[in-house]
Amino acid sequence: MESDVPFSPHDSLISTKVATLIMVFFIIFSALIAAIPDDDQFTTVDSTVMINAGDTAWVIVASAMVMLMTPGLAFFYGGMVRSKNVLTTLMQSYICLGLITILWIIYGFSLCFGESKGGVIGNPHTYFFYKNVGATPDPAFATTIPLTLFSLFQLFFAVITPALISGSFSERIKFTSYVVVVILWFTIVYCPLAHITWHPNGILRQWGVLDFAGGTVVHMSSGVSAFVGAKVIGPRADDKSAHQPAQIPFVLLGTAMLWFGWIGFNGGSALGASALAVQAFLTTNTAAATGMLTWLLMDAIRGRKPKPIEASCGAVVGLVLVTPACGFVTVGGAMCLTLIGTIVSNTFTTLSRNSKTDDALDVFACHGVGGIMGMLLTGCFAKTTINSVGMDGLFYGGTTLIWRHIVSIIGLVSYIAIVSFLIFKGVDLTLGLRVSKEVEHAGADTQHMSMLNLEPKALKKPPAKVAVTDDL
Repeated sequence: MESDVPFSPHDSLISTKVATLIMVFFIIFSALIAAIPDDDQFTTVDSTVMINAGDTAWVIVASAMVMLMTPGLAFFYGGMVRSKNVLTTLMQSYICLGLITILWIIYGFSLCFGESKGGVIGNPHTYFFYKNVGATPDPAFATTIPLTLFSLFQLFFAVITPALISGSFSERIKFTSYVVVVILWFTIVYCPLAHITWHPNGILRQWGVLDFAGGTVVHMSSGVSAFVGAKVIGPRADDKSAHQPAQIPFVLLGTAMLWFGWIGFNGGSALGASALAVQAFLTTNTAAATGMLTWLLMDAIRGRKPKPIEASCGAVVGLVLVTPACGFVTVGGAMCLTLIGTIVSNTFTTLSRNSKTDDALDVFACHGVGGIMGMLLTGCFAKTTINSVGMDGLFYGGTTLIWRHIVSIIGLVSYIAIVSFLIFKGVDLTLGLRVSKEVEHAGADTQHMSMLNLEPKALKKPPAKVAVTDDL
């Protein structure tokens, strides 16, 4: 629906000159990609390497499932904000699909999985402009699927991670500033973390730290950065206690898409159609169910009624918690670690909603705390009978893994927090992070999308008053 708020060319996101320069760069970039000479590596497979059709088919499906998670996140976040900010919130997730894909092709895949430089970062020239990324599997990453497919699967992890951060400062950040933050954060935070955790020569991988599908790389990084971003940008001008979600059905739809996609997220990280992939599927689904029920029970203990948004948050927290552990734990271990972690996350969420830090959609409580607890509990519940690549956790007689995880968490949280602060502060000092008070009051959609996501006035009738009871 069109907004009644007047819109002028001066309110556009970027100037015409800047937009023209970006378009020229994009054309040149596309021409460079097209000019790369064809090579047999893109069309043929080394005869000494065997591609497994089943493994390839499963990872293709899993990649598509992970891709679907970003639109799912858009609905999840978009339903929680106020109606005047829905479209901007949706776009903050969708823009990452376009932006990170291009950055991944240029240099992202190289920084994450290129030739290791000191176990900290990849050589940007290894796969620059997707050079050397072909149909032949790379045994260093996956022995039975094409390297191109491995790269695509990892791409969609990179896409959703910066989008997760956006929920903490919803309704008050400039869209262009957000895009700059995403570019810088992906390059300086995400790529090094992915390299040290998942590259065979990464320092954490070499040290034996276990992160099956992204507890540190995706969730802990986005959660900690979200907290820092919320601190730097400051609280919403309006009374946050009066916040009313725009579309609760959007939240439920987004949760369903995330739950579905997470099966590919975790199960696909086995990089093959194997018993390990099935185990990851089982533990992932079990954790989501455990998280949802535990969250609702925690709310019931506090005298609250079951609500759709709380059930959705519980399911997502369960999925976050099991992400680093899903390929290393039993189904019972998945239930126990999710139960413990959800209680901690739920308690932290309750406390944070009364704090001065305005993490609008509880990103830190769900992803930051969930990611940290997931890594800690992986160090307790990991079992070598599930995955011989790992090691036994604390509850199975091993003491090494838990200490390595504790040290890793302390170091990673420090790095993520410091670098994220520098990124947010730098963008704030140069471009400005926050929209004006007038725009915030009218809604970000009036500035960024030149329209409002408003319901017809005929539908905006006050609900009929009903008697409130304690019946569930």
